[in-house]
Parts: sequence; C-alpha cells; structure tokens
Amino acid sequence: MDGALKGVRVIDLSHVLAGPTATMILGDLGAEIIHVEPPKGDDAREYGPYVGRVDKDRSAYFISLNRNKKSLVLDLKQEKGKAILRELIAVGDVIIENFRPGAMEALGFGWEDVQRINPRIIYASISGFGHDALPEYASRPAYDVVVQAYSGLMSITGPEDGPPCRVGSSVGDIIAGHQAVIGILAALYYRTLTGRGQRYDGAMVDGLFAIMENAVVRYSVEGQIPRPLGTAHPSIVPFQAFKTKDDWIIVAIGVDKLWTQLCKVLGREDLSNDERFRTNPLRNKNRKALVSVLSEELEKRSYMEWAEVFEKGGVPYSPVNNIRQICEDPQISYRDMLVEIEQKGVGRIKIAGSPFRLSETPGRVYRNAPALGEHTDEILSSLLKKTDAEIQSLKAEGVINN
Repeated sequence: MDGALKGVRVIDLSHVLAGPTATMILGDLGAEIIHVEPPKGDDAREYGPYVGRVDKDRSAYFISLNRNKKSLVLDLKQEKGKAILRELIAVGDVIIENFRPGAMEALGFGWEDVQRINPRIIYASISGFGHDALPEYASRPAYDVVVQAYSGLMSITGPEDGPPCRVGSSVGDIIAGHQAVIGILAALYYRTLTGRGQRYDGAMVDGLFAIMENAVVRYSVEGQIPRPLGTAHPSIVPFQAFKTKDDWIIVAIGVDKLWTQLCKVLGREDLSNDERFRTNPLRNKNRKALVSVLSEELEKRSYMEWAEVFEKGGVPYSPVNNIRQICEDPQISYRDMLVEIEQKGVGRIKIAGSPFRLSETPGRVYRNAPALGEHTDEILSSLLKKTDAEIQSLKAEGVINN
C-alpha cells in the first residue's frame, strides 16, 4: 500500500527527538526519509534502554523514533561530504534540521545556501527559541526540560502547592516535531500551487505556549496567574482523579447534564439540587467543598465497583493506567497502536504504532530502524549514481562509513 506522501523525499539532518519525530511521522505517511548521520551516529543511538548489550544499533530509544528511514553516514566536515549533501538537496523535497541556530550556516547549508541549490525545497528548522529571535535568545541551548520551564507549562503542571513538575514525556520536543509536520505539509501544498519552496522556522517554546489552552487567556482576561492543580481542571468541576477504596479513578463531568447523572449514580440526588453545585461556575466557585464530598463518597467502593456503576450510568470515567496496563489494553491492540517489528541484529521488538488512520493511505510501520550507515551504498549508487570505484574511494577517505 502506498502512503499519502509517496514520492516526497526528505533529507533528514536532525538528531535525537524533535526533528526525528517529524521525519518519523512523514515516513509513516509514505515519504522517503534519508537520515544523514555523522560518523559517530545520531546522538539518540547513545540513549537507553538497549536491547541486549550496549551498542549503537541496539538502542530501543533510537529504534522507536527512526522506523521507516534510511541511514546515510556522511562526514560534513569534509568538502566531499558537503558535495554529496548538495547533490541530495538537489533531488530532495524537504530538508529538516534541529541544530542550534547558526550551525547550518557555518556548514554552508543555511536557508539561502540551500535555496540556491534547490528553489523548490521546503527547509524546516526546529530550535528552542526560533531562528528569527532576539539575539540573546536565538543561540540558547534548549533541552525539553528547559523549554517546559521557560514556556510556563511547568508552572501549571504537578500537584497543588507542589514543586515545579515536568510533564512525563518530552512534550517540548514531540509537539515541536508534530507542528513541524503541519508546517511542512502546508508548504508542500503551497508548492503545488506556486512551484516555490519556503522556510519553516519552528520554536519549541512557541509550540508549548500555543497549546497552553486556557492558561494564557485566564491571565490576559482575568489577570490570574494559573497554578498547578494536580489532575484537576482549572475551570471544569469535577474533572479530576479521586481515590476509591483500592485505586484511583478519573471522573470527568464536562456539562451540567453529566453532573445530574453523576449525582444519580452516586445516590446523592441532593447534591444536584444543592445551590452551591447546580452549575459548573458554581461548582468551580465551591470546588473545595464539592471535592471533599465526592472524595468521601468515592472511597466507599472499589475502582471496579465504581467503573460498573459509571458505565451503566453514562458517566465519563477512566482508570489511571500505568504503562504495563495501557500496553496490554485490548483497545490499544485493536487500534494497532503497539506493533511488533523485526529489527536487524536485535530480533522482534514492540514499539508504538502510527496514530494516523486514513481510509486510503494510513500511516504504518513498514521498515525497521536502520543500522548506522546501513543504506549509504544504496543511496549513493541508486540515487546519486556513484560508481563502485567512487564509493570505495569515499570510504577510504572517511567521507562515508566503511
């Protein structure tokens, strides 16, 4: 089955997480991804966990982010390496990088340089604060935890009155990667209309600030500085985790009709008639009193007992799954969200699948993650038409991997 992006060639100069997330998605959707790695490999190959021994080709972290890609090792410190990259750019549709601003320009592959080689190319950059940034910000190093803190996300995450808390996954990188894909797809469509390429300048801080939901408008409209509330929602009540007799349960009452249903299944119709709780604004105003009452009620039964009651009563709820539980969940299996791949030199390994379920061209995992430089010879010979003698000479000079 062909993917939606069949025929789109991506020159992937990115590393670790933000850029590789973007190219993984593009690859899932059918684009050809040529991951250009330095001789030592993508830094992510150094991250655990490892499958068996510690080895650049056994990093499960790297494997999980680099399916559906080809690996080409290229030493860009050498002029011949740069010449090969120029040839790739000439036949590419997208180039993506997530180095610190200025690094690509220093190599001779800034936006203006690349545009001269291929005016139709989409040039996507991801950095902490953006390339078009205040001078003192553009060159700042920005790991995910830095971005979560700087963007304000960390200030509204975690237990009430607790210390600053990082979101459990690296959302600063991952969201930046997803947003880059949206920008790239928009640019590709624009190119079909005009024939012109363009630059995408993605900033991780912008990405997190843009998804802050109601936190920004709560400040801009009401002058409030939002604080962390644990699992609770700042303006919808009840909308959080409660302790049952044996475990936690999420209760999500998004509208007043559901509040009436919850009171009914709890056997507490009196609460729905209580003037303090009749509407969501009133429940929000009287949050502490309401949460206290509900906490007392929900601790009377086990999670499974409440789950059965809520299921029958049409009340939105959820367990608070750990990773084992969600990996073994039948819905995850039904949706093919945990897929098993045969990884060369490793064996069978399970990784998260593609969430892009298109009726004709769904995202899918069709190629395992590449070994370091696995496709170097193939790319040089079939795409760039290098002879065997030329390839052997490049290997001898250390321009490509041996």
